[in-house]
Amino acid sequence: MTEAIRKNFASDNIAPVCPEVMAALERVNHGSAAAYGEDPATAALTALVKDVFEHDAWVFPVATGTAANSLALSAATDPFGAVVCDQSAHIANDEGGAPEFFMHGAKLVPIPSADGRMDVADLDRALTANEGHGVHTSPIQTLSLTQSTEWGTVYTLDHLQGLTARAREAGLNTHLDGARLGNAIAALGCRPADVSWRAGFDMLSFGGTKNGAMAAEAVVIFREDLAKNFLRRIKRGGHLWSKQRYLSAQIHALLENDLWLRHAAHANTMAQRLAHGLRRHPAAALPFEVKGNEVFVVLPEVIVASLEEQGYGFYRWTNPPGLDGVLIRLVTCWATEARDVDGLLSAL
Repeated sequence: MTEAIRKNFASDNIAPVCPEVMAALERVNHGSAAAYGEDPATAALTALVKDVFEHDAWVFPVATGTAANSLALSAATDPFGAVVCDQSAHIANDEGGAPEFFMHGAKLVPIPSADGRMDVADLDRALTANEGHGVHTSPIQTLSLTQSTEWGTVYTLDHLQGLTARAREAGLNTHLDGARLGNAIAALGCRPADVSWRAGFDMLSFGGTKNGAMAAEAVVIFREDLAKNFLRRIKRGGHLWSKQRYLSAQIHALLENDLWLRHAAHANTMAQRLAHGLRRHPAAALPFEVKGNEVFVVLPEVIVASLEEQGYGFYRWTNPPGLDGVLIRLVTCWATEARDVDGLLSAL
């Protein structure tokens, strides 16, 4: 990789396509194949997803995470309904209003949290308050959680099950935003089934782009009633690829032989290396525990500006209350090398 890439910790989206995915694209780039998901690559992907998640599943590849989240929520929520999520959730802050657009006006109900992990008691209060307003409010119909969270933290399996149990008690559908699902699984040391349907989720947005794909996500649905007519939602929303084999081949390459989990584990290891070095710096403060591949650190402005002058890429974030300095996010990925992390630590 170039020197500029090695200094770019802004996101895992900046990484190149991994060799295995590129090879998979080359393999399917021969001859003709049926369009709109009727191709052998998509059939193979569906079979592999069922095997990986140990459950019957309906698999719908799309090109972006925004499409995956928005389409999934539209299948789970009426236009007059609402989705409850954490206040830091991508669907509430980084989708440009797409979820509300695809849901034809359904509301998002964000719940505050300290570290991106919704509390069961807070969910209970939100649901109880919502139920008491009758026809005058949008009924909460769906719970959407993010794993790993937007702050780089990870829900335990018990925590997830507590939230989904309360949601089911209230008759809600459940959705998991898994843009960085592999990082959470690697951190927990669990099976994909444990953090998805076994944890009480009806559907998930499976992330591939941040983990080595060129542009590939998938909506994985574990309930047939929610999968009904989902392909029509994709078509109507403008996200049905005619040459779908190229999407399916990317995700298949990541899932095959657990490549996605090896990538995620490596990214997590690099994040731990980075966090360990930052904790040794007298001017650095890490406000959140590091479990996945995102490291948030508060540094003095003079240090942040110096890193920027040296060509390092990252995002500035709103500083947590009670901490002086500048909060920045540093993200590692499958392609991050130890020397890249050590270079950043040396630059400090």
